[in-house]
Amino acid sequence: MTLMTGNRTRTPRQRSLFMRVLRGFIFGVLCFVLGSILWVAVYRFVPPPMTLTMLGNAISGNGLTKSWMPLSRIDPNMARAVIAGEDGHFCTHHGFDFEAIEKAMQRNARGGRIRGGSTISQQTAKNVFLIQGGGYPRKALEAWFTVLIETIWGKRRIMEVYLNVAETGIGTYGANAGAQRYFGHDATHLSPSEAGRIAAVLPLPKKRDAIDPRGFTRRHGNVLSHWVGIVRNDGLDSCLR
Repeated sequence: MTLMTGNRTRTPRQRSLFMRVLRGFIFGVLCFVLGSILWVAVYRFVPPPMTLTMLGNAISGNGLTKSWMPLSRIDPNMARAVIAGEDGHFCTHHGFDFEAIEKAMQRNARGGRIRGGSTISQQTAKNVFLIQGGGYPRKALEAWFTVLIETIWGKRRIMEVYLNVAETGIGTYGANAGAQRYFGHDATHLSPSEAGRIAAVLPLPKKRDAIDPRGFTRRHGNVLSHWVGIVRNDGLDSCLR
């Protein structure tokens, strides 16, 4: 006996194989969805012990230096500096800043250095759960994890994790380890200038240095140190208070 589907004939054996593949696919999707939700939920309370970026750098010989510090102990100037430099609408968007994305696309269409429109939430999702490359498939997963952390973590936890996993120098991760590397003290007390220098390193941590910065890093750090006060006075960090 055969089954007719349009102009094609499908045997019972083929139909059985198709159903097994379909059930396997659905099962795989459900496992991924539930597994990723559980993963994010665990990191709501537990510091991520290792990221794929950290692991890759350690394997390549760049070393690994990190020192977790709760957001409540990190000087507020640090969060204000990264809001100024990376995501001015951090406290008001829900994970995606579509205005920034549109502006980045327009700049990139004109040529020159490629710029991104990723929010701190998107960068945190990428840094914690994914690899740095990967093209559109990775961007799709990044969007999924961004929705999850915005829903499960909230803004304070997102900022806390970001300030502890973002690469602040070759083999150095987090604001606390960065402060110790560049200034010889922890991140509990950071001047606007120090916070601005660390934030200026974040876009290209393997090519920039907060110790005696020069060129763009110096100029950008000075701008961010000035914006620290503006972020505070305008309440752009209100979701963290």
